[in-house]
Amino acid sequence: MLPSAGVYYFPWEINSSIPEGEALRTFGRLSCYDLARSEAILSSQHGSAQHHVHIDTTLVEPFEAQLGSLYMVLGEAEHREGESPVIKARILTCVEGMNMPLLEQAIQEQRKYFQERQQQMESGTS
Repeated sequence: MLPSAGVYYFPWEINSSIPEGEALRTFGRLSCYDLARSEAILSSQHGSAQHHVHIDTTLVEPFEAQLGSLYMVLGEAEHREGESPVIKARILTCVEGMNMPLLEQAIQEQRKYFQERQQQMESGTS
C-alpha cells in the first residue's frame, strides 16, 4: 500500500496539533543544513514573523543542499520532546523559481474545494 499524498500545510501552520505520523507537505527556503545531524531548517516569512520548520533528512540523503533556495518537502510529522514537530522527509526537492504567491493561492483553492465537497457529501447523506 502506498503512503498518503500528504496534506499541504503552510510553514506557519505546523505545530504540535498535527497528529504524529500524519503525511504532510510544506515549503520554505533552506536556511540551515547539518549533514552530521541529518537535519535541515526551512524558513518562511508570513506577515512580520519568520517561521522555521525542522526537517529530518535521514531518508533523503545524500542530497545537494543549496542554502537560500526554495524547497518543498513531503514527509510525516514526528513529535520530539520539548520541540515543535519535525518532518521526517520522504521527498525534499529544490523548487527554486516557483511562484510562491501562486502556490499559496492554489493551496487555498484546494482547501476550499475539499471543504465544499465535504459539505456536499454530508448534506447528501442526511
